[in-house]
Amino acid sequence: MASPIGIFDSGYGGLTILKGIHDRLPQYDYLYLGDNARAPYGNRSFDVVYQFTKEAVMKLFEMGCHLVILGCNTASAKALRSIQQNDLPVTYPDRRVLGVIRPTVEVIGDITKSRHVGLVATAGTVNSKSYDLEIAKFYPDIKVTSVACPLWAAIVESNEADSDGAEYFVKKRLDTLMSLDPKIDTLILGCTHYPLLMPKIQKHVPKNVTIVEQGQYVSSSLQTYLS
Repeated sequence: MASPIGIFDSGYGGLTILKGIHDRLPQYDYLYLGDNARAPYGNRSFDVVYQFTKEAVMKLFEMGCHLVILGCNTASAKALRSIQQNDLPVTYPDRRVLGVIRPTVEVIGDITKSRHVGLVATAGTVNSKSYDLEIAKFYPDIKVTSVACPLWAAIVESNEADSDGAEYFVKKRLDTLMSLDPKIDTLILGCTHYPLLMPKIQKHVPKNVTIVEQGQYVSSSLQTYLS
């Protein structure tokens, strides 16, 4: 029997990644680990996010997973490379850890027409410049404008996604983003919690803006990887 695929997130958000993967690849077994006790990760330092993520990955390895997906943009931005380059070769050379940023970036060039892309994400992901650097590698002609949304993940974790407060903070950040670059026609939800705010996000972005959720693109990338 094949080993289960592990999915890790700082909380509930990675369930949106798990759903996309399971819908596309139902033949596999999955283990999901959400670190709700220490969520959110967005404002934590690189060292702390790395340590927390490493602990979760090692736990999933101990539970039998040979492949772990970091269904968390902050963990993908701050911990993935260190785990891949420093930890796996020493402790688990036969295991693999993948993130969610690269699969998202790879499809952006086929989606945007204006070549102006917006990113909403945690402060940690925005400050890491991970999306800016990856998009520049693939599509140097694309302009990326980012806005940190430090409360959005906390709102989801607190089960307040339907509240008036959520409406206020979603509108405020999206208005800021669009004022910085009105030519944006593609919006990356750079945190896996954010699709759980989708009704409010759709309400407050212009109709011509394509909203990029990560679940379908990560699952497609994973299908290619596994094949």
